[in-house]
Amino acid sequence: MPIYKVVKNAEEACQGISDGMTLMIGGFGLCGIPENSIAQLVKNGVKNLTCISNNAGVDDFGLGLLLQNRQIKKMISSYVGENAEFERQMLSGELEVELVPQGTLATRCMAAGYGMPVVYTPAGVGTEVAEGKEVRNFNGKDYLMEYAFDADYAIVKAWKGDTMGNLVFRATARNFNPLMAMAGKITIAEVEELVEPGELDPNMIHTPGIYVHRIFKGENYEKRIEQRTVRQVTSDK
Repeated sequence: MPIYKVVKNAEEACQGISDGMTLMIGGFGLCGIPENSIAQLVKNGVKNLTCISNNAGVDDFGLGLLLQNRQIKKMISSYVGENAEFERQMLSGELEVELVPQGTLATRCMAAGYGMPVVYTPAGVGTEVAEGKEVRNFNGKDYLMEYAFDADYAIVKAWKGDTMGNLVFRATARNFNPLMAMAGKITIAEVEELVEPGELDPNMIHTPGIYVHRIFKGENYEKRIEQRTVRQVTSDK
């Protein structure tokens, strides 16, 4: 793998992503999503995608943009409650949906990164989540066998990265991004700040560059707030 992994922009980073592929998309809600890369996928018009993501964005932002264009065939997610278009497509049968408990989603990402074919979890035992899945009993407790994800690409967004692909995530963006960065056959990272090797504190690196294949400096991040809540200010007068 080349040590210098910088590409010019999202257009170059997304080369090779084609119809029918499975993509992991990092982020938590609208926090830490790879905005530039998603916009490029919309522009490229790739379709019949399977997207593995914590969420499905909102109607006009994040993965919601791909849903609007009917570019996603199947969503594998744990939380989808903020997207009306997602709901419409799911209820009409236009969109395949696999709802996964959030911890299971994270663990299946982790397993892919660790090279483990399956994991066992008690989450979902005795519910619809368990239908058609193997159940094993360990020490008197039932566990579901869940397969590790198999994604063609993982697309993540970091706060800082260096030209060798080492990544630092910030706050909530450190949720699914590091796990997904390990798990894709090819991992694309867009970053707010791109620095030279040695400028990042080795003790602060969350994802080593060995997992990252392409990195670029993103631009014009909106960082939208999913639900803005403000306190009513009352006057004492």
